[in-house]
Amino acid sequence: MKLTYEEKKILLEIARDSIKEEFGLATVDLNRDFSETLKQKCGAFVTLTIDGELRGCIGYIVSDKPLYELIYEVAKKSAFEDPRFYPLSKEEVDHIEIEISVLSPPKRIKSIDEIKVGEHGLIIQKGPFHGLLLPQVATRYNWTVKEFLEHTCLKAGLSKNEWKDPQTKIEIFSAEVFSENEIGGKQDVN
Repeated sequence: MKLTYEEKKILLEIARDSIKEEFGLATVDLNRDFSETLKQKCGAFVTLTIDGELRGCIGYIVSDKPLYELIYEVAKKSAFEDPRFYPLSKEEVDHIEIEISVLSPPKRIKSIDEIKVGEHGLIIQKGPFHGLLLPQVATRYNWTVKEFLEHTCLKAGLSKNEWKDPQTKIEIFSAEVFSENEIGGKQDVN
């Protein structure tokens, strides 16, 4: 999927307004006309940061909802339901930076040589444990493939070397990542 500048801007606007809607500061019209691209069903994550620090990140690997509707839903979940953080306060709304990651379908790999840091995100699953890290996480911390695998195992609640076990399922995906900062600043989307 390749999103246009306008489609990215619309998704960022939906994400911010869905959060502001919870405080009575905006309303979101999901009944308006959306492009065919924004009606596609795919996975997506919304990441919130304040001064570069993570403040919430929730999404789905796959979805049965149109992309615009999924962004509306996961933006709210990132702001108010991420179990790692207290729900976002009204005072924080103007300080958050919103980043959206639109995911390709995951693909199981046979060799870790298929993993390209900076291009792929990882999903690791073993038994009831599973963890996902977006492509930009490895880039942000300048991880090697091995470090990326180890951190994804830890996120899954596994020991860091569990990726070496043949019973561990490793999948890769790519993501189209964009933020308010890249699209022109949050003042443009408020």
